[in-house]
Amino acid sequence: MLAQAQLNRGFSFHDLRHTHATLLLRRGVNIKIISERLGHSTIAMTLDTYSHLMPDMQETAVTALEGIFRISQ
Repeated sequence: MLAQAQLNRGFSFHDLRHTHATLLLRRGVNIKIISERLGHSTIAMTLDTYSHLMPDMQETAVTALEGIFRISQ
């Protein structure tokens, strides 16, 4: 199957799992949902593993708040 998918023979199930989580994070899927899909016991476990993929979280939060305050003025 790896050859058919044109994947390196060293590609493992864990790599596929990591890719799945990474793609969902990059599309903005809620971390709670990703954590559940991965079967992690806590969101903290997911964040510890994948937070490096979300460096713009603070900027996103600031932008969201700015939008809220602009609307209410």
